[in-house]
Amino acid sequence: MLALICLLFLVGSFAQAQTLAGAGRYDELLSLVGLRLDELITRFGTPRTVHAARGAEEWQDDVVFVYPQGDFFIHRDRVWQVGFSSVYGMRVGDPAAVAHLVLGDAAQNHDDFLLYPLRSPLGAGWPLAMRVNFDAGRIAAIFVYRTDF
Repeated sequence: MLALICLLFLVGSFAQAQTLAGAGRYDELLSLVGLRLDELITRFGTPRTVHAARGAEEWQDDVVFVYPQGDFFIHRDRVWQVGFSSVYGMRVGDPAAVAHLVLGDAAQNHDDFLLYPLRSPLGAGWPLAMRVNFDAGRIAAIFVYRTDF
């Protein structure tokens, strides 16, 4: 019975992801990457918090604006990456199997994360991907980002 409930949950998550993608929210989500700083603030207002995110190299340091909608990683004057707690039927904390089911065979499996290529919004001019990180068999983080960084 528990296995049936888990299967129904996973199928429901997949159906929800397909509905979101078909309803235009897909393009809305992807349009967040590439926003200029002034566009981000105009759209979402003052962030709840702002912090630095250290990269392995100094040039990889980012300023992160935290909003209820997500964490926006800024390089110079543009958003290059957005971290989400929930997107396309996946949530941080869900079993990794949810991400595998939602993203399907198009996702590249790297054991501790999945990479999923995304179609860039019309006129964006840069490639995009979704990365879903795993820790202890659960989704630990979800990012949509420019792959040319």
